[in-house]
Parts: sequence; structure tokens; C-alpha cells
Amino acid sequence: MKRVLVLQGPNLNLLGRREPERYGAQTLAEITADLDRLAAALGVSLRHVQSNHEGALVDAVQAAGTDGFVGAVVNAAAYTHTSVALRDALLAVALPFVEVHLSNVHAREGFRHQSLLADVAVGVVTGFGAESYLLGLRGLVARLG
Repeated sequence: MKRVLVLQGPNLNLLGRREPERYGAQTLAEITADLDRLAAALGVSLRHVQSNHEGALVDAVQAAGTDGFVGAVVNAAAYTHTSVALRDALLAVALPFVEVHLSNVHAREGFRHQSLLADVAVGVVTGFGAESYLLGLRGLVARLG
């Protein structure tokens, strides 16, 4: 069975109570459960990692690269706009990934318009709330074949 990493960046552990008007009412646990159900239907297994610490996310990417993972769904949150280290880790292990965001980052503050990951991602899904994750996983699995 193909294995896919789901990488969640800083503050996503607060989903459901963090600015619900912007990020929705679903908790990270609910999004994780929805992803697991979809993954089972698509015939893949998921490993979920959420951290508020950049180094822990880099470590998870590096481990996925050596542990037989075939791709990733990545919501790097604020690190999308700042983390050269995360970008370099994804490139170093040649892990195909889809960048996802709950909100439409292009309709927000100017600093959120620049992603350090988008140009090396196989795709980007933004602005569909929790559905962004499901769309991203579907797209990644289809791309992986």
C-alpha cells in the first residue's frame, strides 16, 4: 500500500477555535479523520505530523524520504512563506507533494501571496476550507498513479 505523509505546520493544532470565520469550525482531528477515510477509499495509508516547530517538520520530511513514502500533502501554514529549510528538505528527498491551504492566501495579506513551496509542488489547492485537504489528496494520488 502506498504511504503518504500529511504535514501540518504551526497553529493548525488550534483549528476549530482559531479564527473559525477564516479557517472553519472543523478541528484538526476531524480533518485527519476525513483524510483517513478518503485514503482508505483511495487505497493509500497516511502518516499525520503536525508541529509548531520547523525542525520537527523537516525531520518528518527527511524520514518520509527514507521510509518509503511516495508523496505528501503539505499545509506548511506560516512556514509556507518563510521556510527555505522545509523547501530544501522536500527537494532533497524528492518527495512529490501538494501544497494545501484552508483559506485563499491570495485574498489575504500581501506577505501570504508568496509561497516558497508552490513552484516545486505538483499542485496547489487553496481556499476551499477543509475540502482543500481532500482535493489535494485526490490530486496527489491521481498524479502518483
